[in-house]
Amino acid sequence: MPGDDTAPVEVERRRYPRSAQPSNEEPPAPPALEPLLFSTRGLEPAGQFAAWQAYVAPLIDIRRPDSPSQEAEFVADHAAWNLGGMLVVQQSTPAHSYVRSEAKVRSNLIDHWHISVLRNGRTWTEVDGHVSEGEPGKVELRSLGHPFRGRSTEARVLSLYLPRELLFDVPASSEIKNNVALSGTYTKLLIEYLDGVEANLSRLAAVDLPYVVQTTRDMVLTCVSASASNIAVPEQHSTLALMERVRRFVQRNLKSPDLTTDRICRELGVSRTRLYQVFEPDGGVHHYIQRRRLLSAHAALSDVSNRQQIVDIAFAVGFSSAAHFSRAFSKEFGYSPREARNVAVPLYLGHAVAPMSEVESAHSFDKWLKTLGHSR
Repeated sequence: MPGDDTAPVEVERRRYPRSAQPSNEEPPAPPALEPLLFSTRGLEPAGQFAAWQAYVAPLIDIRRPDSPSQEAEFVADHAAWNLGGMLVVQQSTPAHSYVRSEAKVRSNLIDHWHISVLRNGRTWTEVDGHVSEGEPGKVELRSLGHPFRGRSTEARVLSLYLPRELLFDVPASSEIKNNVALSGTYTKLLIEYLDGVEANLSRLAAVDLPYVVQTTRDMVLTCVSASASNIAVPEQHSTLALMERVRRFVQRNLKSPDLTTDRICRELGVSRTRLYQVFEPDGGVHHYIQRRRLLSAHAALSDVSNRQQIVDIAFAVGFSSAAHFSRAFSKEFGYSPREARNVAVPLYLGHAVAPMSEVESAHSFDKWLKTLGHSR
């Protein structure tokens, strides 16, 4: 009606819940890694150092500094992560000295590259008279295939163990030298990248692991190529350089049936006498080649995803006789190829162990080191 100032009635709008939009995103993959843990914290102080000695014995022999009592506490922690082509280790220890003797190098078949990043503390490591000093901000590279000795202050360190063959594709002009400390812009970038890897170890999915290993490998090689530490080759390292060339050649051609001393001499331009001199501590070139083949076979047998017949694995790593392979394998490892397969464990899984199980734990970490990279 005209003049009616009654306000218009608002029509109530009915609100309907919005239907959820379908998502094309796949749920995140479950974490793949479980660490292998060891700590001396749960032990009586008088037994802590002996427990740590037993745990690291596959790699090094250690001693306390001269001043502390042998009964004093030695609180050490170790967490190892197996990425298949690389081991990542978080470790903290009090001050100590360490030795990887020639006898230990020959006895345990481990000759990976050890790459370490100190979070705090300092180290001094000597190889053939050359001392490398480790400190925060540097990345140290060292071959486990050569003896070394050194000492460490109380320190926390992130370590990588990379199989020798992972770093093969290095330009000849910048081959990795043993016992060096890298620094500079690219090294800083590598450390920042490793910080990120360490922070995400417990969240990595299986599909991520090969990419993490490959990226780490590429960044290490970039640091090696860019570092001035690797330009000069000390004269006293000529024997180590030749040994490194032979080991690289052997690993590249491990499955070749004509991997012989004559072929190594011919293709590397070294005399038979010189070659025998260099590998005399390893029992000779032929013995070294056989041990590498056995280690490769052991890794394949320990891989739960590898269902090849044992005889096929033997032939694949260069053995021409199944019987010879079985005898040599049993002599080297103390158990048969079939037993090695029966005790295989999932590749990426560690075991949280009690401090009193240091012997069992050491054997587990030792197995990870021995089989690292050889089945890939």
